[in-house]
Amino acid sequence: MAIKIFIDQGHNPRNPNAGAEGNGLREQDITYAVGVALAELLRLDPNFEVLLSRNSPDEILGTSTATSLSARTTAANNWGADAFISIHVNASDITSATGSEAYVFSRGSAAYDLAEDIVMNLSEATGFPNRGVFIRPSLYVLRNTRMPAVLVELGFITNPEEARFMADNPRLYARGIYNGIREYYGLS
Repeated sequence: MAIKIFIDQGHNPRNPNAGAEGNGLREQDITYAVGVALAELLRLDPNFEVLLSRNSPDEILGTSTATSLSARTTAANNWGADAFISIHVNASDITSATGSEAYVFSRGSAAYDLAEDIVMNLSEATGFPNRGVFIRPSLYVLRNTRMPAVLVELGFITNPEEARFMADNPRLYARGIYNGIREYYGLS
């Protein structure tokens, strides 16, 4: 039986729940492209089934930030996903900040192990630093999912070099996440 992966491309193309901006780029555009590329990889692999939160670049989920987040977790829960991967990009006042990191609900969980595999493989794929896995039980998508959930921050949209690299290489980021998922499930 196939492993069901729910991919949440963080944020909407415009408010409600639009994402960060930096260096002429928008978070929601990068997360959409990486999510679609990741879905393509997973669909080519007979071990997986996949469902996306956003099925077109202009799709808007919800009418507020709360209902946007709820639409994502409800879809994953109703589908019976085995894992929930929420894709985001980071922002910082420090423009030299760089690297991938992930957030999970709790330490010592299946999600924590999955997050470690994802950020390690993202770092290997992109050459940017692995900033580690952090505990964030307050994040809506982590506390309202019934399956292991990881919120991954691909890199920093406020870092000019990294922002351009993310925008130009969505498939490379997708490959890193895909490799991490395969490693977690013992398929690599």
